[in-house]
Amino acid sequence: MDLEFVALSVAQVVCKLRNSHLYGQMHREALVELRKKEVHLSTLKTDLKLALQKSGWRTKLNNAVFRELGFMLPSQVTCSCTPAGHQAELPLAYMKRAQSHWEQRVMKSLDSMCLELGIAPSRKRLHEGQQHLWKHWNEMSTENFDVRHIRPVYAPKDFLEVLIHLRSSNSEVDKLSSSSGCRGLIQVPLRVNSILELREMFAELHLREAQTGLDDSSQLFPSSFFETERQNLGDKVLSMGESSAAQCFARKGCPTGLRAKLWLLALGISPGPELVQHFEQLKSAVILNKLLVDSLIYKDVKLTASNDDYYFVFEDYLYQVLLCFSRDASILEYLSTNGVNQVASFQTGWLRSHVPNGEEHSEVGTLKYSPNGVIPFHGFAMYAAPLCLLYNEPPTLYGVFREMYTKFFYRLHCVSSHASGIVKLCLLFESLVKVHQPQLFLHLHDVGAPPLRIAFKWLVRAFSGYLATDQVLLLWDRMLGFGSTQILAVLAAAVFILRAENLMESSNLLTAEAVVADLSTIKVIPLLQLLLFATDTP
Repeated sequence: MDLEFVALSVAQVVCKLRNSHLYGQMHREALVELRKKEVHLSTLKTDLKLALQKSGWRTKLNNAVFRELGFMLPSQVTCSCTPAGHQAELPLAYMKRAQSHWEQRVMKSLDSMCLELGIAPSRKRLHEGQQHLWKHWNEMSTENFDVRHIRPVYAPKDFLEVLIHLRSSNSEVDKLSSSSGCRGLIQVPLRVNSILELREMFAELHLREAQTGLDDSSQLFPSSFFETERQNLGDKVLSMGESSAAQCFARKGCPTGLRAKLWLLALGISPGPELVQHFEQLKSAVILNKLLVDSLIYKDVKLTASNDDYYFVFEDYLYQVLLCFSRDASILEYLSTNGVNQVASFQTGWLRSHVPNGEEHSEVGTLKYSPNGVIPFHGFAMYAAPLCLLYNEPPTLYGVFREMYTKFFYRLHCVSSHASGIVKLCLLFESLVKVHQPQLFLHLHDVGAPPLRIAFKWLVRAFSGYLATDQVLLLWDRMLGFGSTQILAVLAAAVFILRAENLMESSNLLTAEAVVADLSTIKVIPLLQLLLFATDTP
């Protein structure tokens, strides 16, 4: 590893930890130890270190460092617990331009909606409105939100069109790509993992490895034996308190009763007063001000989760979590350091005459929007819906959603060359289908039903809302365990291999979509193993 990179990484981690709540807590703990009578000046440093270790600070610091390193380890660094998807990315100029243009297009759509409907992008709620929302915070699903004229800013299919027209600025590379017989929709010269590299990356999914989600329902041996073994091992991992151990454990799936705690440990989340306080601050911001994105959230929840047989009961939780998420400026700070910009919009300014019912709003020349830098799209609520099955305390639910979003989900709707970004997922998916089912791939293109047009919505939503809930959680176990969204592309390709025979009979896009319209009976783990280890390498 490059020594300069190591030094820079250490400096960045130290800087982040110094500015974290963890540092303040450790500082207070050290002061408590210093006030003890048995502490001697000659052995102060050694005694302080031992005292902090005994009180569990060694493990806490290890987990904090593991979490930060997960976002900056270079691709050449490999170890058994290194997140596969969090590898250093070399930003490409044409990717950055495409992302910037896409953000501008989204903001322009928002701006147009504001002008068309006479809605201010941000305004302070009247006192009566604040009181009403505070009183009905836990029963927002009973409110009659008027979102008839609110339209989703964009849907996955709109984003796909952006990716299809993405081109490298290197014309010679583009010519080589177009003349190489590639008929995929994504035409950018990015390398993706081969099947052999995927087998190495996802080695714990091998057929000889016992898996939660498969062997706990196997007829080969009593499922209770396997469940007991995984339960005992999971308890040991939790007792260790090491995030790296929890992440590695999740690669073979988490027992249902331990999944919530294991995910918290793997994500480095400690439920407590600080998390509650942060959530309450965001809640106050929601009650104080009304944003246009609030209506987008209401609309999206109504169109997706509220109409889902699994998730409609969590409508209140989804409103609370997503509304608070929209006010979290720490998300914007994180996205800004990862190449996602916050575009200035609403440059025309807003007069009081635009604001209905006399609600207060200051005139602006330009307005940065939104506070967290994220504009919800159609299906955005489904990132949070499966998490409602695991956590019934809104602050904890919010903390997990925020971590899952910043680690995985935001890469599914941003243009980048990252290994876990949507562009490479699309390329990987198309590559796997071409390698394992070349005739099917050509047939679907010939009849106007490119596989990616069908599978793209699965990838963007991480299969949430398409698979049964238990299968979504088993899939997300592996996504969290391996630290990579590439597992989504593997599953999407496996679905096409499973339905290949019927897909070969399709004659157009509609009939092809009908063949794979219902994924509710899909079993995730056998399909992943089928593609990775049970098929011959061409």
